[in-house]
Amino acid sequence: MDLSISTWMMLFFILFLMAGIWKIYAFLPNKQLEDDDKTQEASYELRRLMLKIIREKEGKLSSQELFLAITENESFDSKLFWRFNQNRLNQLLNQYFIEHPHAKSIEDIYKNNLVSTQSV
Repeated sequence: MDLSISTWMMLFFILFLMAGIWKIYAFLPNKQLEDDDKTQEASYELRRLMLKIIREKEGKLSSQELFLAITENESFDSKLFWRFNQNRLNQLLNQYFIEHPHAKSIEDIYKNNLVSTQSV
């Protein structure tokens, strides 16, 4: 059985293609990590904590003060949110501002939540 060079090349190509696909599959994460703070539940928890602190401080704090208050709060899970930083807080605030276009500042967030909690 005499195989041509192109047949050998095709066989090796298919063999290495299968090995490459297996290698990619083997190293892709298949399950959620325990400390993954990018999930919807984790984002909801951070947002709930952010709104709680804004309500407690009556909206009279800057973004940096809000960050420090969140990280120092007893309900802040530092193991889960070990990557939480000022930039992540800014993303949460921007997401809130996108969802509520009338809110332009932290004080506006406080006024909006005060009205929404009083109407319930």
